Amino acid sequence: MPSTYTNLLYHLVFSTKHRREFITPDLRDELYPYLGGAIRDEGGILLECGGMPDHVHLLVKLPADLAIATLLRTIKSKSSKWIHERPDFDRRFAWQTGYGAFTVSQSQVDRVRKYIQTQERHHRRATFQEELVSLLKKNQIEYDERYLWD
Repeated sequence: MPSTYTNLLYHLVFSTKHRREFITPDLRDELYPYLGGAIRDEGGILLECGGMPDHVHLLVKLPADLAIATLLRTIKSKSSKWIHERPDFDRRFAWQTGYGAFTVSQSQVDRVRKYIQTQERHHRRATFQEELVSLLKKNQIEYDERYLWD
């Protein structure tokens, strides 16, 4: 699309199934670059990656022709397969169904980066569940608590 110009920035959040703490420091050190490569394979750019043992935050820039649902399905599937092929990690690993996806203005990129980089400090005060509900409320996204944690 020669005359199409976009700057599509997203803050993506997803957790391990049942929020199990599968993402050890050893796994994290290899998982985050792996996720960056999977995003790059789809035409996107990983700007920041961080999280906790039970969830991941990504700040990504995506091309106009890549749907969020397609990207998340692909990177979760590829990374899960990659983890299961490793002899040194728990075979019960799985990503939870669903995700949070929030648009980010260029003026807020540094703020979101810092938020992702300081996850450990942030989670001294709030659980993942509290964090996700807060993000949903800040972005005025309606949700039903009964289905939020399936």
